[in-house]
Amino acid sequence: MTDVVVSLPRFAEPAEKIARHLGADLCLYGEKEFEQLFREYDRIVALMSVGIVVRKIAPLLSDKWSDPAVVVVSPDCRYAIPLVGGHHGANELARSISGLGIEPVVSTATETAGKISVEGVARDTGYTVLNRDSTRLVNAAALDDRLSVYSVDSPAIVLAGPGVSVLVRDGTYSVGIGCRRGIRKDEVAAAVTACLTELSIDKDDVMIYSTTDKKAGEAGLIAGIQMLRGVLLFLDDETVAAFPAPSTSGASRIGLHGVAEPCALASSKKKELVMHKHVYGRVTIAVAR
Repeated sequence: MTDVVVSLPRFAEPAEKIARHLGADLCLYGEKEFEQLFREYDRIVALMSVGIVVRKIAPLLSDKWSDPAVVVVSPDCRYAIPLVGGHHGANELARSISGLGIEPVVSTATETAGKISVEGVARDTGYTVLNRDSTRLVNAAALDDRLSVYSVDSPAIVLAGPGVSVLVRDGTYSVGIGCRRGIRKDEVAAAVTACLTELSIDKDDVMIYSTTDKKAGEAGLIAGIQMLRGVLLFLDDETVAAFPAPSTSGASRIGLHGVAEPCALASSKKKELVMHKHVYGRVTIAVAR
């Protein structure tokens, strides 16, 4: 994580102390606009009034999963207030500043109740939340003591509804896969390896492999992904249909407008294709991030 402490010039001395404590960069307010800080850093500590920070960052906020965490430290250095991104680094950052005698003021519901959160479990285990829309329901269940946590080792099939958060190993890329009937595991492994090599992507940076649930009976596809030590996700028709295929496809024969591209997009973080579908023998692959 990259951290920065930004302060008004009059608070430069305590800001420098905070920056040293965190091992963070230091800049004075005015040297860099918040817009630039949002692009360059994962976590921001602002030593100034909350009002200034709110007005400056409000137009910049887009998504809690991609926005940097922002903590405001009051000018008297009494309080550290996670302003945005509490579950995404701000609470942790505020608590780390408490070593300087600055009291963290945490307001996220699960944290104040002493409960776990989906984001916290993901952070502590080094995983990432695949279906991010689920976290509101799941965190609410945690507050009401209605939450169960299951750890499933592969190989396995998990059928999860919209109120279930699925955590997978952290990574940048999602690989969507389509294949011919009766595909062999070595064909799948070779095709994926060739694709990742062309894109200079390490297989450990692949978060998830995904395909249509119509391929759930393809033993060679499942075994091929297992050879790569990957996780294969099967998506239902409604999920696949929510992401139109940018390229023409022959998937209409199984009632879909596409497989590789829609599946890659549906299971990705940013919903951006980095490689349109490409055919490797009897395997079709698309990559998103």
